[in-house]
Amino acid sequence: MTSNENRISPLHGAGGEMMSRLLAEHVLPHFAASQVGRIGLSAMDDGATIALPTAGELVMTTDSHVVKPIFFPGGDIGKLAAAGTLNDLAVMGARPLALSLAVIIEEDFPISDIDRIVESFAHTLIGSQTPLICGDTKVMGRGEIDGIVINTTGLGIANPAISDAGAVPGDVIIVTGSMGDHGMALLAAREEFHLETELKSDVDSIWPMIRTILPIGGIHAMKDPTRGGLAAALNEMSGKSGTTIELTQSAIPIRDEVQALSDLLGISPLEVANEGKAVLIVDPALADQILETLQKHPLGRHAAIIGIVGTKFPGRVVMTTPVGGRRFLDMPLGDPVPRIC
Repeated sequence: MTSNENRISPLHGAGGEMMSRLLAEHVLPHFAASQVGRIGLSAMDDGATIALPTAGELVMTTDSHVVKPIFFPGGDIGKLAAAGTLNDLAVMGARPLALSLAVIIEEDFPISDIDRIVESFAHTLIGSQTPLICGDTKVMGRGEIDGIVINTTGLGIANPAISDAGAVPGDVIIVTGSMGDHGMALLAAREEFHLETELKSDVDSIWPMIRTILPIGGIHAMKDPTRGGLAAALNEMSGKSGTTIELTQSAIPIRDEVQALSDLLGISPLEVANEGKAVLIVDPALADQILETLQKHPLGRHAAIIGIVGTKFPGRVVMTTPVGGRRFLDMPLGDPVPRIC
């Protein structure tokens, strides 16, 4: 190994292949002997579950947030931290029970900005009827961190929990809305690019939408396509289930503004983060009912069926292009837009 290969790089935290390798080789082996439960650390899902003595499973997830800029079109780090944790519970089929909030703040950070951030965090929790039950605050010296870092932990209950590994051949793939909105909106908002656009992040809690489809049943796998975008999420889902995910590129909803900016910068909208969307893999007999229910909710009005689950290339994602060609949609090394969540 070169000296660079022995050091942490931004790609190790970007949700792609390099982060998976770091966890598999240098983190998970140390905890192998301590794992219990049906879905634990080794499952690498959006949350872990603990079976309860009564019906249901307790779902727990944790996340840290270092987004840049802290305030961006459509949201801020407070809304992002709350929604991101709520969404990790939602895609496990878990009703959120409570969140924690730990904040590390740089010396001289404006208190007025703290007010805005905490108000956004609280407003997002209220929208999902979820209480904040504990927290912590630390202050670092000037220049020791970049403004503010937020850590959250979320608890939820599911009956049963939905993993991201349950795809079976014949299933239908649904996305709940357009892809790439969050990552491209943040990229456009950064000072170094000087871009003028009306793009806004899609950041929002998806639990109010997801709860409308859970009673229908037939959801075999679910995931929120955050770091690494749709490409990373689907590669994880196909890899864990040993199936082939077959996409129709023209069916994937992408806003014109997102596509235009992606073309300008040479970044695929399928590899950048979304913070208010979900990917569902569902029973084909219930796919139309699930889609129609999603489209009735404001967050799911652009939901679409984008593909099916097959068997020809186990663990791979294959996409049919608008001209009829087929290509693999590989797992990205990481999200090409750093510090998006």
